[in-house]
Amino acid sequence: MLEGAWAKPWVRFIAIAVAYGLGISLFRQIVIPHLLLLTGAHVAALLLVRERDWPALVAGEVVSLIPMSVACAAQWGVLWSVVNLVPGIVIMMPCVVYARKRWRLQPSAHRSHMGRLLLLALVVSAVMTIYDIGTMLITKLPPGYVLHFDRLTSIWILGNFIGILAVVPTALCVHQWWSSGTASELWHRLVRNQAVLESAILVVPLLALMVWIGLEASHARPIIQVALFLPVLYLAMRHGWKGAALGGTAASLAIVVLMPENYDHQTIQAEVVVAFVVSSMLLLGGHIGMLHQRAEQERADVRLALALAQRNVHIGEAQLRMTAQALDHLRDTVQTGFALLLGRLRVLQPAVDDSGYVRHAKGAQDQLYALADGLYPRVWRERGLRALGEGGLAKILTDARMQFSVDIRGPLSWFSPALHLALYRLIVDAIAEACQKRNISDVRVRIRCGERAGRRWLLVSLSFRAHVVRITEVQWDELVPRIVRISSGQGWAAIRDRAATFEGTAREHFLTHGRRVSILLLNPVSSVARLATEGLGTVRS
Repeated sequence: MLEGAWAKPWVRFIAIAVAYGLGISLFRQIVIPHLLLLTGAHVAALLLVRERDWPALVAGEVVSLIPMSVACAAQWGVLWSVVNLVPGIVIMMPCVVYARKRWRLQPSAHRSHMGRLLLLALVVSAVMTIYDIGTMLITKLPPGYVLHFDRLTSIWILGNFIGILAVVPTALCVHQWWSSGTASELWHRLVRNQAVLESAILVVPLLALMVWIGLEASHARPIIQVALFLPVLYLAMRHGWKGAALGGTAASLAIVVLMPENYDHQTIQAEVVVAFVVSSMLLLGGHIGMLHQRAEQERADVRLALALAQRNVHIGEAQLRMTAQALDHLRDTVQTGFALLLGRLRVLQPAVDDSGYVRHAKGAQDQLYALADGLYPRVWRERGLRALGEGGLAKILTDARMQFSVDIRGPLSWFSPALHLALYRLIVDAIAEACQKRNISDVRVRIRCGERAGRRWLLVSLSFRAHVVRITEVQWDELVPRIVRISSGQGWAAIRDRAATFEGTAREHFLTHGRRVSILLLNPVSSVARLATEGLGTVRS
């Protein structure tokens, strides 16, 4: 029902006019020397409200100005009362319209446009200063009152400029949080936002303490005024332009508290310093925010590249699985064909010696089995990594009279089958690369797993030892071709690349009687990893 009523133009017009009129009346009661917050409120309203609702803003403020014009007509003159009914928001509209259409001042996820906002603030401050001086010229002043236009110009330009910087960036920051969710979501987002928490818990109490010290120790007041911007620099470095906006508002108010109520040369100098520092912090925060966004984009690109690489690994493993299954079927076909051929041969020649045929048939089947097991290990498909010490790899090493042992500890069920198979490939490649050097006799594999900082990790340590007696007993001529056949054959470069695909590292350490290879892998967290898990899990089941 409320949404239907809000859709009516006149209801919307009245609601916006009343809300803005009441809000600007309350805002006008906040009289802070040296800081014209009303100008900042006007600019923020023009930037955040749609242009079709601007007439409602004008109407609301005109109505709120009527009591003031009526009450002050006798003191300041009828002409001043009439001109006073022209709200400042009308004077700013041409500048803001141009800025909204040409400059795109609304901050986005990638750009903050703080430089353009500062330029708009400076232009609006100059326009409003000219308007205020014109208003003073038609005002009925007391006899003998002299206007110092040079002093008024500097006071109003600085006051308007600082007032805009104190209100508009913070309003844009809150509006960006508001536009991305509902009111309840905004509250939760503000409570959990690091910039807001650090501002409320750390910066505001620190500024209050420094203001208290400045008020108590007047001789240290200039130093305190400069030091008040250190928290703003901290927030700008940490959170970009949003941190600079929140900190700049708090620091501007704190510095104004330390300023004397009367204007003098030192007060104007302090305002210049405030305007310069706040502008610099906003520009610095905008640049830092852009760098943060660029770094986040680069991290997203890296995550995407890793996800694509992991998906390609999954596709490659699926193709190897299909090839291994085809070789298994071919091996069964060869076995059936040889059995049929030998059966018919016995019928034709009962006395023939078929042991040679059987030996050749068994050799062909063994080769097909070894090739299929190298492409996609049968034991791994049935029992996973815990069968590493009993599969084809273990058989190849033990048949060549090499000592081989496996020690696995930790919950391997945490990790995706894709990571299990990647670890198996890395172990095979590392052992094959070590066997090609023909200087080892003992291979020990230790696998550990755990979780740290929300990421689950797998660590494999391969120790290669050289025993003086056993190294001479290893049958290298049989071992090296067989172990190379089931590996990638690319050596250490392939090990590093495969580990990097799963956000891991591979390192080599030389020992007194051998060397150790350590490989660390991280469990994938992307949707591609879930795809790989589903695909490989089907084979395991």
